[in-house]
Amino acid sequence: MKKTVLILTTTLMLMACTKHQNPFFTEWNTPYGLPPFEQITDADYLPAIEEGIKQQQAEIDAIANNGETATFENTITVYENSGTLLSKVAGVLFNLSESNASDNLNAIVEKALPLISEHSDNIFMNADLFKRVDAVYAQRDSLKLTTEQQMVLEKLHRNFVRNGIGLDAEQQARLREINKQLSSLQQKFGNNLLAETNAFQLIIDKEEDLAGLPEAVRTAAAEAAKEAGMEGKWLFGLQRPSYGPFMQYSERRNLREQMFKAYSMRGNNNNENDNKQIVLDIMRLRIEKAKTLGFDTPANFILDETMAKTAKTVDDFLAKLFPPALAKAKEERAEMQQIIDAENGGFKLAAWDWDFYAEKLRQQKYALNEDKIKPYFQMENVRNGVFAVAHKLYGLNFEKLDSVPVYDTEVETFKVTDADGSLIGLLYTDYYPRASKRGGAWMSNFRDQRFVDGKNVRPIIVNVGNFTKPTADQPSLLNLDEVETMFHEFGHALHGLLSQCRYVDVSGTNVARDFVELPSQINENWAFEPEVLAMYAKHYQTGEIIPAELVEKIQKTTTFNQGFMTTELVAASILDMAWHDLTTIENIDVVNFETEKMKAIGLIDEIIPRYRSTYFNHVFNNGYSAGYYSYLWAEVLDKDAFELFKEKGIFDEETAKSFRTNILEKGGSDEPMKLYKQFRGADPNPEAMLKGRGL
Repeated sequence: MKKTVLILTTTLMLMACTKHQNPFFTEWNTPYGLPPFEQITDADYLPAIEEGIKQQQAEIDAIANNGETATFENTITVYENSGTLLSKVAGVLFNLSESNASDNLNAIVEKALPLISEHSDNIFMNADLFKRVDAVYAQRDSLKLTTEQQMVLEKLHRNFVRNGIGLDAEQQARLREINKQLSSLQQKFGNNLLAETNAFQLIIDKEEDLAGLPEAVRTAAAEAAKEAGMEGKWLFGLQRPSYGPFMQYSERRNLREQMFKAYSMRGNNNNENDNKQIVLDIMRLRIEKAKTLGFDTPANFILDETMAKTAKTVDDFLAKLFPPALAKAKEERAEMQQIIDAENGGFKLAAWDWDFYAEKLRQQKYALNEDKIKPYFQMENVRNGVFAVAHKLYGLNFEKLDSVPVYDTEVETFKVTDADGSLIGLLYTDYYPRASKRGGAWMSNFRDQRFVDGKNVRPIIVNVGNFTKPTADQPSLLNLDEVETMFHEFGHALHGLLSQCRYVDVSGTNVARDFVELPSQINENWAFEPEVLAMYAKHYQTGEIIPAELVEKIQKTTTFNQGFMTTELVAASILDMAWHDLTTIENIDVVNFETEKMKAIGLIDEIIPRYRSTYFNHVFNNGYSAGYYSYLWAEVLDKDAFELFKEKGIFDEETAKSFRTNILEKGGSDEPMKLYKQFRGADPNPEAMLKGRGL
């Protein structure tokens, strides 16, 4: 009996010793405080979210109940430093839910979002907390605050107002319910879109149906089929590295039509992943929220804290861009129709023909076959080029780290240091598509830059993409659009990495939505400069630098097909604004609404908006509601800013230093246009954007 008790006791002790400890509840004993992904289980998230909420609520209560006179330090600074655990777990959960999702993780997010929404409302509807914030705000002009402190204070005070602190109890209760429902609906929209994208498969079993497709595209499709248990066939899907080349090169018009319709009907198939009702539900709630807070439309509510300020400003801006873009697109359409007619095609150009005949037109005009260029753009070389540009401009150095935790085997990690060797931050790159990753490309943070107890906490940044994957025969070879996208997302990364703000609410990319794309879009400008191409565009087999004649062709094609590209982008921006200019959704049918709005602006049948309503993830799930115009708005700034670099030299030391100190390091610590003028010395010239697009 004693022996049995001893064995049982020993077993229980061993079980206690090996019991899983929630890693969010301890300091991460990892290099640079990187998340210990291999230690984190799905079961850890919700308890950590709940505890994080509990801890921050206690911190908020302590501020609200502080009997001392409210000051910036004992109120605003303490608030800025609150919520450490919640930020820690949310940074991992929401990043992984976008790039490494699973059904279980999606379910966790769906449970976490209402909790976080309620917690946020508890903060910004806390009357005692607001009294202290308002007291500091009332005496802001006499406090001798720094510019950054003024911005932090104004932003926090505005957040209370915009989140309903001035509403009565009944209105606040309704606003809480609206916020909960919106968070769940927006997540559902994204989940449906990912499911729709993954669901479609074009399976080809006859080699003749591969006509026109380059060998590398065929190989990738064969490997995809093999992974799906269909060896000997070819599999194409709706992820861009599969969809894009198929539409660009396939000679099978009927299959292009099939692919296009599958892509453009995502979320609109009257199945379990249909997003039409979700769009209406989201807009109904956004309209109600805007009106509750004193605005006539969601657009005017959202834009009130941007550079543009009002829907009319944005609508007028887009109205000026659309006519020249459409006129150029019609010229492009006519040129492609000439090719069809010359080949005795016997049909009128359709939307599923555009990419295919645009490629033919490019080869006809410039003798530029992108498949011949891709060998010079191996992913690793392009990334080295991105890093090399950052080194020449800002003195940054990049060291690959191999023995650190990552969330997927395809993820790579880099330590980023300044010219003096000091730590700038950590960068993850995650570039290839997988079923668990949503489409597109983006930058995000696992940890924001901020100061805590006088220590400059450096950020952990991630760049995510869906680029062409390596195959068994060759490495990842990027097309020109993918190269530009890598430079773009790294521009966002620089904004996060180089941040030198004291307060998290204004650090890094925490800026006005229509300013956030400036650092990303200006970074694209270096991608195809001859001096830069010579630094990184090397043939993956021979190491040969890209020949001068190919560089010249790339330069000549920078404005090729810009009528189409600008038209689809402006059309999507107009569609976004049309939804958010609504005052009611009564009697609105999603498809008819979109069709009517595009007909009203004269969009031609051969072009659809870059994103249609049922898969417009930017707008209905990703924070760009009434904000998709931001890419074009920021392009006015980026093209004007790059003109200065071209005048002074694209690697001019003083110009780069000015851009770093006035833009990249400042985050949202000052007014966006003030920061821009400090760099540029003048207002932006809008002609630079039209010139850059060849319009």
